[in-house]
Amino acid sequence: MVDADQTFVIVGGGLAGAKAAETLRAEGFTGRVILICDERDHPYERPPLSKGFLLGKAERDSVFVHEPAWYANHDIELHLGEPVTAIDRAARAVRFGDGTTVHYDKLLLATGAEPRRLDIPGTGLAGVHHLRRLAHAERLKGVLAALGRDNGHLVIAGAGWIGLEVAAAAREYGAEVTVVAPSPTPLYSVFGPEVGELFAELHRAHGVRFHFGARLTEIIGQDGMVLAARSDDGEEHPAHDVLAAIGAAPRTALAEAAGLELAAEGGGIAVDEGLRTSDPDIYAAGDVAAFPHPLFGTRLRVEHWANALNGGPAAARAMLGRQVTYDRVPYFFSDQYDMGMEYSGWAPPGSYDQVLIRGDAGKRQFIAFWLKDGRVLAGMNVNVWDVTEQIQRLVRSRAEVDVEALADPSRPLDSLVP
Repeated sequence: MVDADQTFVIVGGGLAGAKAAETLRAEGFTGRVILICDERDHPYERPPLSKGFLLGKAERDSVFVHEPAWYANHDIELHLGEPVTAIDRAARAVRFGDGTTVHYDKLLLATGAEPRRLDIPGTGLAGVHHLRRLAHAERLKGVLAALGRDNGHLVIAGAGWIGLEVAAAAREYGAEVTVVAPSPTPLYSVFGPEVGELFAELHRAHGVRFHFGARLTEIIGQDGMVLAARSDDGEEHPAHDVLAAIGAAPRTALAEAAGLELAAEGGGIAVDEGLRTSDPDIYAAGDVAAFPHPLFGTRLRVEHWANALNGGPAAARAMLGRQVTYDRVPYFFSDQYDMGMEYSGWAPPGSYDQVLIRGDAGKRQFIAFWLKDGRVLAGMNVNVWDVTEQIQRLVRSRAEVDVEALADPSRPLDSLVP
């Protein structure tokens, strides 16, 4: 039985950690709740960093999970700008950089992920950027505005979500954009070539240049400033700034040093269906957690907003001794130019045998389905709204569907869900 004498510590000040703290109080926990953030900003949500905030359409304060006063009002002990350097599992304590320790009865690791770095010459130049933190977004916002004013060039390494969303923002500011990526299409590891090409067409229509099948090998500069970026096929791309958007790595150093089990594939901290690690007093949630998904028969690590939003509260309930099975259908969303989309499911290349388009892909108003043996693995609605629930039910059902009816926009999706 959880009581007021217990101390629950949360390491990680992102959405997962903040929502876990909120849930502990909402569920009636009266013990100490300590939330430790290595950034000096209060916990915030990351999607606006490459969307509304980056475009200047959302105010800085809009990104925060709670008002600053919320933490004190709910008796949450908030440590800002104080990274944890070690976990002592035997003593059940975490240690700060100054050597002080905090005891825990239950510990949640919500340490998130960090951008992968370009390991090439020239990354120390002033015009090389990453986008993960609020400070990165604030800096990049000014850079894009200046590039737009001066007809400057931005080279983006990587054609994933961050790369494409920043490309869209940069074009809205008026900057010239070149995307260099080793994949054959954007978002290839998520969508495969069929739908990935639709994203390439969208961006080309807005003036983005793609250079696929190549990686950056050097950033060329003079007097500390970027002049160009060179790729491994010998091409030299004019650039005033470069964004490294080659993915993110789970922040597992604390867990690894503490001897917690890590996931063999995809990285992350291995957890069970209740988000418990190999230590029964330690849990993990958000980008860093690799959990077994019964629907897909594999361990997933999901780097998206919805996973943090739902995973943090699920871990909090498990810490309170509740029975938890974390099996949410992966969900994410994106806005690029005038195109909004939502994706539900999991269907990487090689897992499906058919991509079905329901609607008009040319007008960018459609739903794409990825199927295997007539069963829906994933669905993405593009400028078609209020269908996420039906798509997720199709994914969960694992039932064989009428493919002709699925492709027919006149047939309500509800009628196809078993």
